Amino acid sequence: MKAIVQDRYGEADVLEFRDVEEPQVGEKDVLIRVRAAGAGPDVWHIMAGKPYMARPVLGWSRPKIRIRGWDVAGTVEAVWSAVTEFARGDEVMGEAQRGSFAELTVAPADKLIRKPSRISFEQAAAVPVSGTTAIQALRDKARVQPGQSALVIGAAGGVGTFTVQIAKAMGASVTGVASTSKLDLLRSIGADDVIDYTREDFTDGSRTWDVIVDTAGRRPLRELRRALTPKGTLVIVGGDGGGNWTGGFFKGILRGPIVSMFVGQKLLAFTAKTTKEDLQALSELIEAGKVTPVVDRTYDLVDAADAVRYLHEGHPAGKIVVTV
Repeated sequence: MKAIVQDRYGEADVLEFRDVEEPQVGEKDVLIRVRAAGAGPDVWHIMAGKPYMARPVLGWSRPKIRIRGWDVAGTVEAVWSAVTEFARGDEVMGEAQRGSFAELTVAPADKLIRKPSRISFEQAAAVPVSGTTAIQALRDKARVQPGQSALVIGAAGGVGTFTVQIAKAMGASVTGVASTSKLDLLRSIGADDVIDYTREDFTDGSRTWDVIVDTAGRRPLRELRRALTPKGTLVIVGGDGGGNWTGGFFKGILRGPIVSMFVGQKLLAFTAKTTKEDLQALSELIEAGKVTPVVDRTYDLVDAADAVRYLHEGHPAGKIVVTV
């Protein structure tokens, strides 16, 4: 089968389109004919091997998993003995833990659900990683309550567009932060207010929010704290800033809990874990029309390297998707 394979860390030219063996399938796995695969910042970080602190998990000198991509949407090709909830031909979406930039992939049955009928395969491929990150950040970490105010930094990105919509569905008043060209997108997905970060410093202390979800990870904690109410919660889910060694994400893991001990604010960072329960919760929001996955553009599998280049350089509005 054809797949996008990586044998060393580096820029997008390390991603090679070539033939590989079909994946081995365990008794609790589902073999999927891939129709679309999401490309988020996680794909770039693994490709580049950054931040370096993550290499004990990613692989020291090369990625442990050679095929890129996690998000997958497609049709069931085959199921094995312990899987009873899926059958050949079912349309599904979820997380492929051995790579989704391929014609075929394998996903554990507990990381997979049926695709919502309301959306396309391309939209479904945008959901798993970004959607579960957003819902866990808001529900489990920030514990958003109806009537609270929420600020979403990087609101037009893959995680950000889900965060805006889910926060609205939870009853929050949502302010989205993005660049000038993306403000209309934020309004269209339900943001109550928008801030153009190129023209306004939202961390100057003139306004504060109960919850801040930072999907970019580029701003220092001291700046973010100025925009947070005295008892507010900051959740960092992005790791683009902070340098090659630690990344922006790790400032929340390493410094946030220490600072939280001395102030009334909660400063948190986390890595989402895809679960069937959260995928199902997202599916229900999608079917109810409360959440619609936003896809910036799609690329053919053979052009996956270009997709990752655009992802890293182009600041996409929504999710980038690779189609097969």
